Amino acid sequence: MSLRAVGTEPAAAGPSAAQSSRRAGTTAVPASGGAALALHRPASSRVHDHLLGGKDNYAADRDLARQVLDVLPQAADAARDGRAFLARAVRACAERGVRQFLDLGCGLPAGDNLHQMAARHTAGPRVVYVDADPLVIAHARALLVEGGNIAALQADLRDPASILAAPQVRRLIDPAEPVALVFSSVLHLLPDPHVPLAALGAAAAPGSALVVSHATADHAPAAVAEAARRYAAAGAGPLLPRTAREIERLFGPFAPLPPGLVPAGRWRAGSPPSADGTAILYAGVGVRS
Repeated sequence: MSLRAVGTEPAAAGPSAAQSSRRAGTTAVPASGGAALALHRPASSRVHDHLLGGKDNYAADRDLARQVLDVLPQAADAARDGRAFLARAVRACAERGVRQFLDLGCGLPAGDNLHQMAARHTAGPRVVYVDADPLVIAHARALLVEGGNIAALQADLRDPASILAAPQVRRLIDPAEPVALVFSSVLHLLPDPHVPLAALGAAAAPGSALVVSHATADHAPAAVAEAARRYAAAGAGPLLPRTAREIERLFGPFAPLPPGLVPAGRWRAGSPPSADGTAILYAGVGVRS
C-alpha cells in the first residue's frame, strides 16, 4: 500500500535544510516564509518512502510504517508493486504516443522517476510533478528538474483548477495533445476523488491516458481497516480503500486497457510478482477516445 500527501501545507525550505535538521535530531524545518514544517507527525509521502526502502523519512514516519506493517505485512511489497506498475504503465502510455505526463501526488523522488521511465520509451517527454507536500516539492525541484521539460508544482489535488492554471502546467502541457494523468497510489487519500478526475479528465485531449493504482480492502477487510485506523490516529490523514467496482467507476470516460483493473503486481507483468500475497493495491490504465 502506498501513501501520499494531498492536503495543503506551508512552503518548506530546500532539501539541504531538511537533511541538516534530520542530522541534528530536530523536529521542524524552517519554511521560507518563517513558518515551521513539523516533522514530529508522520506524512504520507515519507511513510511511502520508508516502505520503499528510502532514506527521506523521520522517526514518526518509520513508526507509523511499522504500525501498518504489523497488521499488513504485505504493505511494503504492495508499495514496490505499485512502483513497478508505474514503470509499465508509463511505457504503455509512451508506446501509444503520449509524450506529456502529469504526475499527480508524485511523492518523494525515488531511484527511478517518471521522467526517466518515460525517456526510455519516447524522446523529450514533458513532465510536471505535482504534490501538496512542500518537502516533496523541495526535493523534486532539487533532484528531478533537469532542463526545460520537467517542472515541479506544489498544489492541492482537491483544487484541479489551480493545477490547470499553474504556469508550469501551461508551459509544458499542451491541451491539444494527449496527456497521461498519473494518480499513483494517491486517490485513496481523497474523500472525493471524482472532483480532480472529472476536471482534469475533461481537459484532456482524445488519446489521453489515466493511470491509477489504489488501495483496496477487498481481500483483507479487517487488516486493511485496522491499518487505516492506525494511519488516521497517527495524524497522517484519512486512508480510504475502495472496492474494485468503486475504483472502476473512477475511470469514467477512460476505457481500461487489457487486462483491466487487477492487482498492481499483475498488470502486464512479464512474470508473476515475487511475493504473491493478499492483494491490497489495484492498478489499471484507461484511454480516452
